[in-house]
Amino acid sequence: MNTPKKAAFTTLGCKLNFSETSMISQRVVASGFEKTDFDTKADVYVINTCTVTDNADKKFKQYVKQALKHNPEAMVIAIGCYAQLKPEELADVEGVDMVLGIEEKFNLPHYITEITKKPKAEIHACEVADSKAFFSAYSAGDRTRSFLKIQDGCDYPCTYCTIPLARGKGRNGTVEEIVENARQVAQKGIKEIVITGVNIGTFKDESQGKTRKFIDLIKALDQVEGIERFRISSIEPNLLTDEIIAFVAKSDKFVPHFHIPLQSGSNTLLKRMKRRYLRELYAEKVNKIKSLMPDAAIGVDVIVGFPGETDDLFLETYHFLNELDIAYLHVFTYSERPNTEAVLMDGVVPKNIRQKRSKMLRGLSAKKLLAFYQSQLGTRHNVLFEKAEKNNQMYGFTENYVKVVYPFQSGLVNTIQQVKLLDINPEGTVTARIL
Repeated sequence: MNTPKKAAFTTLGCKLNFSETSMISQRVVASGFEKTDFDTKADVYVINTCTVTDNADKKFKQYVKQALKHNPEAMVIAIGCYAQLKPEELADVEGVDMVLGIEEKFNLPHYITEITKKPKAEIHACEVADSKAFFSAYSAGDRTRSFLKIQDGCDYPCTYCTIPLARGKGRNGTVEEIVENARQVAQKGIKEIVITGVNIGTFKDESQGKTRKFIDLIKALDQVEGIERFRISSIEPNLLTDEIIAFVAKSDKFVPHFHIPLQSGSNTLLKRMKRRYLRELYAEKVNKIKSLMPDAAIGVDVIVGFPGETDDLFLETYHFLNELDIAYLHVFTYSERPNTEAVLMDGVVPKNIRQKRSKMLRGLSAKKLLAFYQSQLGTRHNVLFEKAEKNNQMYGFTENYVKVVYPFQSGLVNTIQQVKLLDINPEGTVTARIL
C-alpha cells in the first residue's frame, strides 16, 4: 500500500485568502494527498500570498526557507494575489518550483500529479482581465468560525490599491450557491460564519431574471439552519445601507459587529485616494449603527502616511477618529505599490514620519478598545469558545467582538455560552463567569 504524499499550506493576508486556501486544500486532499502542518515535513508546500503590504511580500521568502528547511526536496508552490501580480518575481525566489495565477490555483491537483523540483520555476497564470469566473470557497476544519466567500474582485480604482490588478473585476456567486455553501458549513458543526470577499457590498446576483443585492443575500443566509452567528467582514461605508444596518439590528443571527474601512479622516485625502464617500457619511453610518445597537463593536481601517498627508491632515484623521464611537482600529502604514496612481503623487511622507503617525494611531486604538471593553463590563453576552491556546486558557468572542478568556474545559470548545463580563486583564482580554 502506497503512503499518500503530504501537502502543507499556509496563508498570508485576508479572510478571503483563508477561505480559498481551505477550499484548495480540500481539493488536494480529495485527489489523494494527506494534509499536514506547514511546520512539518511535506512533499508539497503551498503558500497563499498577499500583496497589500511590503511585510507580506517579505514573509513569502521566509515561508519558502521554512519549507525547504523541513524538506529540501519538496515542491514549493506560490498562489494568491502576489503570485498573480508579480509571477516572475516569485518565480525568481530560490526554491520556488511553481507559480499559479488567479484561476489556475483552483486547479492545483492538476499541477501536482508529479512532484519534482524544477530547475526553473514554472508560471501558469492567465491575464487578470481574462478572469471572469467566480470560484466559491469556504474554510472548514481550521477554525471554530468559517470564512464564507461571496464575492471576488473589485471595480473601485482606489489610488493606493493593487487588489483590482491582482483579482480582476468584481464578480460573485448566486444567492443559491452561497446559501448551499453555508448549509455545508452548518453540516460540519461550525457555529459561526464570517461573510467575506474583496468588496462584498457590491454583491449583485442577476441569475434568476431579477437583481438580488447584498441585503437579499444576508436575508437568505439568515434562514440557514444550524448556523448560530453570521458576522459581516469589511464593508465599504457607501455600500453599508441603512436597510442593512436595520436588518442586522433585528436579526437573531447577524451579530452587532461591523468593520468599515475609513482610510482617512480628511476629505482632502479621501479625494486623493479616490474613495467614494466623505467623512460626513462615515460618521452618519457610525451614528446610525450605535443608535440601533448601542453595544455594537465598530472596527476601522485607516492608512497613515499617504502622499500629501501633512501634519494638519493627519491630525484631522486623529481627532475625527478620537470623536467617533468606535471599538478599534486596523492601522496600515502606507507603502508604495507599483502600477498604482499614488506611487506617482507628490507630497511623499518620510518613512520615519509614517511610523510615528502609525504609532500614534495604534495608541488611540488601544485607548478605544479599552474604553469599549470597560463599557461592556457587568453586561451579559454570548461567547463562542474556541480551542485552547496558552497557559491552559481558552478564548472566545462575544457577539460584539469582546475577546473573553476562561479556564480551559474541553467540553466548552465550539459551544456558545452566556456569560457575565467581569474584568479586563493586562493582556487585553476580559474575564467572565458562565451563567
